[in-house]
Amino acid sequence: MSDMRLIVAGAGGRMGRTLIRALAETPGAVLTGALEAPTSELLGEDSGVLAGLPANGVPLSADLWTLSKEADGILDFTVPAATIANVAIAAERGLVHVIGTTGLSASDNAVIRSVTSRAIVVQSGNMSLGVNLLAALVKQVAKSLDEDFDIEILEMHHKAKIDAPSGTAYMLGQAAADGRGIDLDKKSVRARDGQTGERNTGDIGFATLRGGTVTGDHSVIFAGPYERLELAHKAEDRMIFARGALKAAMWAHGKKPGFYTMADVLGLGVS
Repeated sequence: MSDMRLIVAGAGGRMGRTLIRALAETPGAVLTGALEAPTSELLGEDSGVLAGLPANGVPLSADLWTLSKEADGILDFTVPAATIANVAIAAERGLVHVIGTTGLSASDNAVIRSVTSRAIVVQSGNMSLGVNLLAALVKQVAKSLDEDFDIEILEMHHKAKIDAPSGTAYMLGQAAADGRGIDLDKKSVRARDGQTGERNTGDIGFATLRGGTVTGDHSVIFAGPYERLELAHKAEDRMIFARGALKAAMWAHGKKPGFYTMADVLGLGVS
């Protein structure tokens, strides 16, 4: 089989540059396009040089329609508006669309789901192997422990992150809610300040920290009577997300249209 031809969206950003470095190290995949916003000052720059590699002859472009003509997939870790703009073109071209963008609204996710009858989408709040295994464990623990164990999710990221709680924190919260058989939107508590009153039984709490250069730390705490269970993951480099995204793209290449997650990619048997 020939190499999978991939476009990196947000190629000038931190995650985009990491994806380009990961692509250069991955047999069976090749960079065929580097997408950036129309307003970016980096348009026309060589994507390899921006990623700290030798020049690769793939300049940053804002024209996804043209880039996608000779592509098999797109790796998309951008912002919600950009991802939603990319969805229609990726579907029209029949690309594998790997979406790691966080901060998406319910309506954004509805748009993504709307194309999966004719497009292949792999979406996850976190593409790392460790985090997806953690989510599977969180779901099992939440199912095994009753509401005497309160669930709290703590996350910390670098100071430049613009959404909160993180997509990973939300993903872990959803895993806990699924384990308990409850609606996360109805039971989540995103902030506490002032006279909040006693904690409601069955709530899933989120706490957010921002600072420094932290790649991503997540803990899920099950606090019960006289004992506490903590499950945690600490990301040390963005490369874990890039490698996971590439694994997802290559796994999805040739699959039937549909909506997939990293749980499908990794064969975890959970959604």
